[in-house]
Amino acid sequence: MSGVWVFSNGVVRLVENPGEYQGSSSRRKVLVHLASKEVITSYSVLESKLLSLGWERYYDDPDLLQFHKRSSIDLISLPKDFRKFKSMHMYDIVVKNRDEFEVRDMQ
Repeated sequence: MSGVWVFSNGVVRLVENPGEYQGSSSRRKVLVHLASKEVITSYSVLESKLLSLGWERYYDDPDLLQFHKRSSIDLISLPKDFRKFKSMHMYDIVVKNRDEFEVRDMQ
């Protein structure tokens, strides 16, 4: 089962094709590194930011880019192809790196 959970008027429902949902935002999202105000445009940029924050790269799965922080149980797993880097991956990075990154609407 895939799609987006939408909360509207006190009801939660699964929208299979979120692009067709009239209440969904069609704006593309970008991940921003707050300290430098830099938009993350590639995995090499993201990797340098994560490494500076204490994340280590894992090379176990050839289909994923993975990062782990020794001081926590957190694992960031990203698709190998940056074109498949979606907002759900961005929010995962934001949650695991509070006050370091932010997801914004692309202008």
